[in-house]
Amino acid sequence: MPLQDSVVDKIVAHAERVVAHGVPEAARRAAKAFIADTFAVAAAGVATPWRREILEMLTAGGGAAEATVLGTGERLPLAHTAMLNAYQVHSQEFDCVHEAAVVHPMAAALPALLGWAEREGGVSGARLIRAVVVAVDVAATLGLCSRAPMRFFRPANAGGFGATVGLAMLAGLEGERLRDAIGIYYGQCGGTMQAHAEASPQLAMQMGFAARNAVTAVELARRGMPGPRAPVTGEFGYFALFEGEADPAPFDLLGSVWRIAELSHKPFPTGRATHGGIDAVQRLLKEDAVAADRVVACRFRVPPLTARLVGRPAMAGMSPGYARLCLPYVAAVCLRRGTVGLEDFSAAALSDPQTLGLARRLTVLADANPDPNALAPQRVEIDLAEGRTVACAVTAVLGSPGHPLSPEAARAKFDACWRAVPHFPPQRAMALWDAIDRLEGLEDVRVLGTMAAP
Repeated sequence: MPLQDSVVDKIVAHAERVVAHGVPEAARRAAKAFIADTFAVAAAGVATPWRREILEMLTAGGGAAEATVLGTGERLPLAHTAMLNAYQVHSQEFDCVHEAAVVHPMAAALPALLGWAEREGGVSGARLIRAVVVAVDVAATLGLCSRAPMRFFRPANAGGFGATVGLAMLAGLEGERLRDAIGIYYGQCGGTMQAHAEASPQLAMQMGFAARNAVTAVELARRGMPGPRAPVTGEFGYFALFEGEADPAPFDLLGSVWRIAELSHKPFPTGRATHGGIDAVQRLLKEDAVAADRVVACRFRVPPLTARLVGRPAMAGMSPGYARLCLPYVAAVCLRRGTVGLEDFSAAALSDPQTLGLARRLTVLADANPDPNALAPQRVEIDLAEGRTVACAVTAVLGSPGHPLSPEAARAKFDACWRAVPHFPPQRAMALWDAIDRLEGLEDVRVLGTMAAP
């Protein structure tokens, strides 16, 4: 008997509806906002550790110059470019996130889609938007189905499924060929939470693998190679092996709820689980006149997942990757500076004795939240030297749909990322912002890759 997968059926139907009928205006606006954001954080990622070594490895093998590395302009084969650009997107923990799903859906998808469009040509801005929207729908909805704590690195695992479906739309795959691509991607699906636990650079590399594997899946499917027919709901499918416990009901909402409008900007280059604490600290600095030198102790009361992800202690000699996932460190930075930026993960910043001393007085405590995938609400309590305690609870975290970044703040983040790219002309970044703002009118999006290179 041929196997069937009800989730794959719904994904295929959704992709085909969007190809035929497009997406609503709110989804298009959100897509442009997060395309711009993802371009910027990818470019800023050129300064991260191990990026140079990855590029050296990829260029050593040669190959056709098919797509552009964002921020620096090297041209590599499509699969290589997608992998490196996805690494750059996630390498500084600055990329957008669907909080309820615990998925970063743009990190694998946009690099794969841009690379394909650049190699193939003739992909309009409208087609790119539709593919991005569906990729986010697939990735985020997979995450929303989970009913168990993460064991595998869901942002890469689910993100790769989304990238595969979006890429298949650009490649013109429908019906059985689209099912093949999804099944072939699942055969390559990988990435565990061990890299997160160790704050290893492999965390961002897993995003790169997801983007590369999405390209491989679509390339094989369009050549007619069959894939497994029940990659999500099968006996050994994604839900059973990767999530452990899942409810597919969120897939019934495809086409009525557009997940890209639920994404959160990251205002700080740190793990999203730290953002509730940083947000609360900023509010206390503003509303209660808290000063770093008066802080005796601070307690972050957070959901168990947040404590597991970012409750690690600050320590001398920690790597930038570790520090970005360390709530005591980034909160200490915020208490001293009022914010957290890209510059706070340099060797000098990470070894600052005053910041480290303050961070050791900050404690992360897991609360009784029963949701295994919740990042918020978070509550911060600060004991001050004068004997008083101030507190702040945050439910809607800065950057989320319930507390969004202002357009001015989103543009400021975009500009700050491009300023961090060595030798990048400011006028080129301005032109890219304007081009993405008019994306529906672009007949061929290859021009975006040109603008994103110095």
